[in-house]
Amino acid sequence: MSAPRLASWAYAEEFVAESPFGEQARHAGTEFGAVPIGTGGGAALRMLAAASAAKSVVEIGTGAGTSGLWLLAGMPLDGVLTTIDSAPEHSRSAKAAYAAAGVAHQRTRVITGAALDVLPRMTDGAYDLVFVDADKASYPAYVEHGIRLLRRGGILALDNVLWHDKVADPAARDATTGTLRDLGKSLRDDERLITNLLPVGDGLLVAVKR
Repeated sequence: MSAPRLASWAYAEEFVAESPFGEQARHAGTEFGAVPIGTGGGAALRMLAAASAAKSVVEIGTGAGTSGLWLLAGMPLDGVLTTIDSAPEHSRSAKAAYAAAGVAHQRTRVITGAALDVLPRMTDGAYDLVFVDADKASYPAYVEHGIRLLRRGGILALDNVLWHDKVADPAARDATTGTLRDLGKSLRDDERLITNLLPVGDGLLVAVKR
């Protein structure tokens, strides 16, 4: 990529400013190793939630609440974010971030537990948007649950699908890169979905359920 294009990408990534509460959550997540979605990706999530008027959202991978704050900012005021993470410290940090941002308690449902234990108990076709940003090896399983949970016209979004520029590099053959590369191609060709890969942050794959 040429220098001017890199400059344009950086400009686009910072085009929408993150809220002070989002910045605090980002700092907290970075401190305990839960790398948050980039600002460009977060702004895209907010837009997707707003465009779909998403009232029921599932987030797999809570982190410190950065992506949750972006999603909540785009959702209607009566919308509910259900967020799942296996680490208690993530759940506590996210709850603190939501409270600091003035998010009403009834708008979030923070579940501490393994997503693959929680997701099977959730209702088919009951959600408007599913966002995945958790352990990469489990992405294929998360995606299948996500598609099941979405209503027709619902949105599936996955972060890190370019995986630090490795997915586009044919020489990169590590397990995580291979999983994400194969999954992206699979979703692109999945007749249940209309899919696109947005080059924001570390790659945000977005799909609409037919």
